[in-house]
Order: sequence, then C-alpha cells, then structure tokens
Amino acid sequence: MTLPHATVFLVDVDNTLLDNDRIQQDLKDHLERVYGPGARVRYWKILEDLFRELGYRDYLGALQRYRLEHPLDVELLSMSSYLVDYAFADRLFPGALAVLKRLGSFGLTVILSDGDVVFQPRKVERAGLFEAVDGRVLIYVHKEQALDDIERRYPAAHYVLIDDKLRILSAVKQCWGERVTTVFARQGSYAHDTTLASLPRPDVTIDQIADLLGCDLPQLAMAPRRANIGVEAT
Repeated sequence: MTLPHATVFLVDVDNTLLDNDRIQQDLKDHLERVYGPGARVRYWKILEDLFRELGYRDYLGALQRYRLEHPLDVELLSMSSYLVDYAFADRLFPGALAVLKRLGSFGLTVILSDGDVVFQPRKVERAGLFEAVDGRVLIYVHKEQALDDIERRYPAAHYVLIDDKLRILSAVKQCWGERVTTVFARQGSYAHDTTLASLPRPDVTIDQIADLLGCDLPQLAMAPRRANIGVEAT
C-alpha cells in the first residue's frame, strides 16, 4: 500500500503553465496563410463542434474530420506535422518551469490535464513539462470526474490544485472540501469568463503562474482558513 504524501500539487497545463491562447492563434494564422481563410474558418468550426461533443479540443480529430470533407487535398498532410512538431516550449508562461521546480521542493508535483491521448501528451512532452515532473503526468477526458483515480495514484493528506478554470476548481472543491486548496490562475480566455461571478470563489487567486515563486508554500499547502501567503487569498 502506498503511503500518502503530505502534499501533492496538481498543476493544469493549458493557460496555466502554457499559453494556449497564443498556440491557438498561431494555428489559426498558419491555417489561413497556407490554406486560406475559408479553411481556417471551417477547421475551427469543426474543432469547436468537437469540443462541445467531447469536452476537450481534439486538434488531430478535427483535422481528420476536415480531411473527410476534402479527400483530395493531400496538402493537409503537412498540417499534422505542424501540430505535432510545434515548439510548445516557446509558449510556456514566464516562470512556469521554475514554479514546478519550487513546488517540487516542498511536495510531490503532478501535471493534471484534460485532452486526447495523442496530441495532449505530445504537447506536455515537447513543452518540457513531462521531464520537469519526472513523468508524473495525468491526462483525462474530464479530470474533475477522475478524483478517485488521482487519489489512488497519488494519495495525499492535502492537495493543491492550480488551474485556470474556476468551474473545475469549484467541482473539485465540492468533492474534496478542506482536503484541497484551490488556486485560480487568472490567465487566458477563461480569466474573463462571464460565468465566473456565479461560481464559488477559489481559496487563492493569482494573476500569473510566476506569482507562485514568491508565495509561502507551507501556508499554501495547508488547509484553507490560513494566513496571507504572499498572493491574493480570496
């Protein structure tokens, strides 16, 4: 039986450690430049339809569906290479790897993400995140629905969940209660989500991931109802 860790830090990827909004814009620009504005609009419509269907953005799946509509457009094959060979490390937020290193000096750090089984692991690896956490990477379809599996793999007395989606933070808080400290990384498109006001407030809010370089980690890792930790306690 695995003994529980004192603290496990669960850190999201897209728009938490990695500027996914810029990655998406790069992809849109590439599509329009190489294939034209019509291709960009159609591919993105397929991608958003898949997102509503699956709950995550399946970039390669959207490309496959687009190809079914254009079976003779062999030039699309180069698009898959663009996706899998993208320089994700260039889109890490400032301080992202340093934050993982600092968190790892105090507790066990685990990457926790949503996504498909091909592109998302590739993104994590090429960004340098897999190596930064010694391979402790969990990718689910809906991570907030996989809490029992997370606990089984990485049992802990206390968890710290760092994510840019307040909806996910709220769902995990509802399940784990005082066993988790929720940290809202107010970055990217979800920072301005109109539904934020209707959701419970997180334990801590940061404006950028690098804010965690200066926080009081022992206080952050304690259960909520704690003193000021050097970032905004909400």
